[in-house]
Amino acid sequence: MAPEAKARTATENCAFASQNTIELENRIRQELLDPKQPPSPYDTAWVAMVPEQGAPQVPRFPAYVEWILGNQKSDGSWGFGGNLSPCLLGKVAISSTLACILALKTWEVGHEHIRKGLHFLEKNMSCIMDEKIDAPIGFNIIFPAMLKLGIDLGLEFPLKQSDVEELFRLREMELQRTMNGDSMALGRKAYMAYIAEGLADIVDWDEVQTYQLNNGSLFNSPSATAALAINSDNVNAHQYLEFLGNKFVNSAPAVHPFNIRSQLCLVDTLENMGISSHFSCEISSILDMTYRSVEQNDEETIMDMETCAMAFRMLRMHGYDISSDILSHFAEESIFHDSVEGHLNNSKALLELYKASLVRISEDEETLEKIGLWSGKLLEEQLRSNRVSRSISPKEVDYALKTPFYSAILEPLQHRMNIESFYTKGVQMQKSSYLARHAAEDILALATEKFHVSQSMYQRNHQCIEKWVKDAGLDRLKFARVMSWDAFAFMASAVFPPELHDVSIAWIQNSILTVIADDFFDDGGSIEELKNFIALIEKWDEHAGIEFCSEDVEILFRAVYEANNDIAAKGAVVQNRVVVDHIAEVWLKLVNAYMVEADWARTKYVPTMEEYIPVAEVSIALGPVVMPALYLLGPELTEDMIRHPEYDSMLKHMSIPVRLLNDIRTYKKEMREGCTNSVRMLALRDDPSMSPASIEAAEIEIRRIIANSRMELLRLLVTEGVVPRPCREIFWNTYKIAHCFYAERDGFSKPQDLVAAVNAVVHEPLRATPL
Repeated sequence: MAPEAKARTATENCAFASQNTIELENRIRQELLDPKQPPSPYDTAWVAMVPEQGAPQVPRFPAYVEWILGNQKSDGSWGFGGNLSPCLLGKVAISSTLACILALKTWEVGHEHIRKGLHFLEKNMSCIMDEKIDAPIGFNIIFPAMLKLGIDLGLEFPLKQSDVEELFRLREMELQRTMNGDSMALGRKAYMAYIAEGLADIVDWDEVQTYQLNNGSLFNSPSATAALAINSDNVNAHQYLEFLGNKFVNSAPAVHPFNIRSQLCLVDTLENMGISSHFSCEISSILDMTYRSVEQNDEETIMDMETCAMAFRMLRMHGYDISSDILSHFAEESIFHDSVEGHLNNSKALLELYKASLVRISEDEETLEKIGLWSGKLLEEQLRSNRVSRSISPKEVDYALKTPFYSAILEPLQHRMNIESFYTKGVQMQKSSYLARHAAEDILALATEKFHVSQSMYQRNHQCIEKWVKDAGLDRLKFARVMSWDAFAFMASAVFPPELHDVSIAWIQNSILTVIADDFFDDGGSIEELKNFIALIEKWDEHAGIEFCSEDVEILFRAVYEANNDIAAKGAVVQNRVVVDHIAEVWLKLVNAYMVEADWARTKYVPTMEEYIPVAEVSIALGPVVMPALYLLGPELTEDMIRHPEYDSMLKHMSIPVRLLNDIRTYKKEMREGCTNSVRMLALRDDPSMSPASIEAAEIEIRRIIANSRMELLRLLVTEGVVPRPCREIFWNTYKIAHCFYAERDGFSKPQDLVAAVNAVVHEPLRATPL
C-alpha cells in the first residue's frame, strides 16, 4: 500500500473511532440522564388485577391488561426473551407467566393466551421443582399461592397432582421457617409485607399497612402495593397505583421510584470502568439532584439502605458537604436484622454500608465507626458460611474487606479487571426481575476503547523515561537499587489522566530521583559526597563554583537539577510566574532530612518520636514528587497557596501515614541494620528490653496515628479549601499508591511483585470480553 493510502486509511480509522466514541458516549449519556426501566410482566399483571373502586367487575388499569394481551412470547411465556439463560430466568418467566394468566382469567379475557401460558407452565414443570435454579424473592411462597388463586378462579392446570401438592408442601415449610419462634422478628414481618401478594390468605393487612412509605407503596413494589389495594380499601395504595398508571401508561416496572439508585449505580459503574471523565457534567447534575434529595429527606434516598449508603459515599468523595448523620438510622446492627434486607441476607446493601463507613473524616463520626464494625463482621460471616447473596460476587466482598478504597490496587489495574469481568447481561432479581443493562454493551465498548488509548500513552511515558534515565546516566549509578522503569509509568497511571503527559513525566522523574537519592544517603555515598551533594542543591543555579567530588555526585546532581529546571520552565508558563526557587527549596529540605537520618544511623542515635516525625515526614520524599508536578497541572497555585497552612497540612498528612506504614513493614530489617524506625522508638520508650508485647503495643499506637492522619487527609480532600481540588486529588492519589505499596510489604524491595501488574496496565492487551 502506498504511503498516501496508508495515511488516508489511518485517518479514516481515526475518524471512524472518533465517531464511534461520540455515538457510544451519547447513548450512555441518554441512559444516565433518563434511565429507562423495562416493563415487569409480573408487576404489570398484579396491577392489572386491581379492580375499579366501586366497580369490582372492571379493571382499574385496562391498558395493563391490553399490554399483557399484546406481549406474550411465542413459547407462551411472559418475561425476558433474547439469549438469556433459562437457568438464570426460568423461574422468573414461570412466575411472570402465571401472574399474567391470573390477570387475564380475573377479567375473563385472552382465553387463547391463557391456554398457551398453561402449556408453557406444563413444559417447564421440571424448572419449577429444581431447587438449583435461581428463583425470585419469595418464589416458594408466592408461586403456590398464585396456583391456589388460579384454582379458585376455575383454572385447570396441566400439572400432576403430586407436583401441585409438593409445591403446597414446600410453601408450608417455607412459611414455618419464616414464622419460626414464639414471635416473629421485625425483619420477618417486613419480609412478609414485602411479599404480601403471596400471603393474602394469612396476612394481617392492617399490620402490612404499617410498612407503607409516604408515597403509598409497600417498599416501592407495584406488585405488593397492588395486593394491598386488592385486599383493602387503603387510599394511599390506590393513589400510588394511580400515579404509577399515569407515569407508566401501558405497563409497570419492577420497582418505582428507582431513578436515584439507578443513576448512582450507573455513575459507580462508569467510575469503576475508568470512563467517568467522559460524563463529568452529567455526573455533577446527578449528584446535585441526589444532594437535594438528601437535604429534603426524600424517602427514595434516605430510607433505602443501599441507596442512602451509596449516596453518602459518592457525595462525600465528590466534595459535597454531607454529614454522616444521614446514616444514623442504620447505625445499629439490629436495624439491619429488622429489615427486609436483613431477612434476605442482602450482601449488596451490607457492602454499600461498609464502603460508606470507610469515608470517615473524623474520630467524632461514631455512626460510621459502628456501621463499619457490624457490616464488616456480617460480610465476613457471609463469606465464611458461603452465604453471600446472589446480587454480588463473593470475590467482590472479599476484595472490599481486604483492600479498603484507600488501599486498593491501582485504579488502571482495577479498571482492567472490571472490564475483563464485566457482564453485560446482568440481571437484578427481586420478586420479578429486570435487566440491569444500563447501556452495558456501550459501557464495555467505551471502556475497552479508553483502556487501549490509555495503555498506548503509558507505553509512551515508559519510553520517554527509559530514554531520560539513559541520557542522564542514572543507569551508571551502581549504588542505586535495581528498578523497573515501567513500574513508575504504572504508578503514575493511578495519579493522573493519561493525557497529562508532561505532568506524569515530572512526577515519574522525581519519583525515580528521590529513590536514587535515598539510596545515595543510605549507603551509596561517603560523608564527603553527601555534603558535596547538599552544597550543590543549596546553590542550585549558582552551583558552578562548587566542584564535584565524584562522578556519582555529578550524575545525580545534574539529573535532579536539569529535570527540575525543565519542569520549572514549563511550570512558569502554566503559572505565569517563576517557580524554580520553590522546587529547589523542596529538594533542599529533602536532602537535609536525608542527612539527619544518615547521621543518626552512623552514630547509632535513637531519636524520640518528637525528633523523628518532623524529619521522617520529609524523608519519605513525597514533597519533591508531588510539588513540581502540581505546577504543570493547570490550576493557579499562587505563592500564598503554597505557603498556606492547608498546603502544609496536606503534605504532612500525605507523608506521615506512608512513612509509618513503611516503618511497620520494615522495622525488623531496619533494627538489624541499626536504622531509625518509629516502631523501635515506641517499643524502647515503653520497654528497654523491647519485648514482643511492647513491639505489638507500638504497632497498635502507630496504626492509630496512621488512621487519624489518613482521615485528616481525606477531610482536606473533600472539603472546600484554598488549594484547588485537582491539586488536592494528586495528594490523595499519591497517598493511595504509597499505601498500596507499603500496606502489605516494602514494595521496592520486591520489584518482581509488580511485574504482573505493570504488564497488565502498560504492556499486555485486554483479554476479549464476550458481549
